Amino acid sequence: MRVIILINVSENNWFVENDKLYINLPLDFDMAANLGYLGRNKNECMYDIENNVITRVVQTRAANRLVQMHVNDKNQMIVQFIDSTPDEKEWRKVFSFIWEWFDLERDLSPFYEMAKGDPLLEKPVQEFRGLRVIGVPDLFEALCWGVLGQQINLAFAYTLKRQFVERFGESIEWNDKKYWTFPAYKQISKLSPEDLADIKMTVRKSEYIIGIAKLMDNGELSKEKLLAMDFKETEKSLIKIRGIGPWTANYVLMRCLRFPTAFPIDDVGLHNAIKFMRGSEKKPSKEELMELSLSWSGWQAYATFYLWRVLY
Repeated sequence: MRVIILINVSENNWFVENDKLYINLPLDFDMAANLGYLGRNKNECMYDIENNVITRVVQTRAANRLVQMHVNDKNQMIVQFIDSTPDEKEWRKVFSFIWEWFDLERDLSPFYEMAKGDPLLEKPVQEFRGLRVIGVPDLFEALCWGVLGQQINLAFAYTLKRQFVERFGESIEWNDKKYWTFPAYKQISKLSPEDLADIKMTVRKSEYIIGIAKLMDNGELSKEKLLAMDFKETEKSLIKIRGIGPWTANYVLMRCLRFPTAFPIDDVGLHNAIKFMRGSEKKPSKEELMELSLSWSGWQAYATFYLWRVLY
């Protein structure tokens, strides 16, 4: 039996044995709850779920690698490469990606304690306990997804995303199916809106996405720079970008930059979830939302995510 021990900077929470990566998951993680969210739209093109196994491409420093992951009865996520035998650096990269994707560093105990007496959160937390804020670790992908989703319904946003990914992304084919990577900002920065004309988005959204790609390509915008700022600085920096308003900024702050205080207050899905939970015909006012968020202080992102989950 070949065992490789790989040690994270802070925790001994993963190892490789017989060419499989084992990730020791937090107690407050439930794979079924997370798969329920991940499988919310059949038009998803960045991963595939079948028999509780996720298959997706992960970009390592060496290349794009196709991996599969599932959770065993010991609360361990088991990951294996399908198309190659990885080296240690690639295992580390895959571990880091999964750890960030599922927000596994975060202790949810304080959130669950806060939600116990909350009239809106108490039931969602009971029903979906173990759900994490599923991330979008790549900044360009998160920004594009935010732009694509502006002022349209979720189903159409997924259609646009698939068109964009299949037009400009790369893929690995396995078992007669293609598994895609999100387009690289370097490639998109060289395009014009006319190059995106086949995708059913507005010309303005095409301009926004290309503009974001150019900012990232010339080094003005990066995940590292944003993470070096505090919440308010980061929010302001994002809103300065053409095409990024408060909703998109907070979406990115929540799902990519991992600020737990991110709160997309103008989100239609959030409004509809609150209407549903209250059995009300009218959406909450901004003042009501601000008041609600006071009791969610420090956990606005998780409160939003659990309320979103009610709708799926």
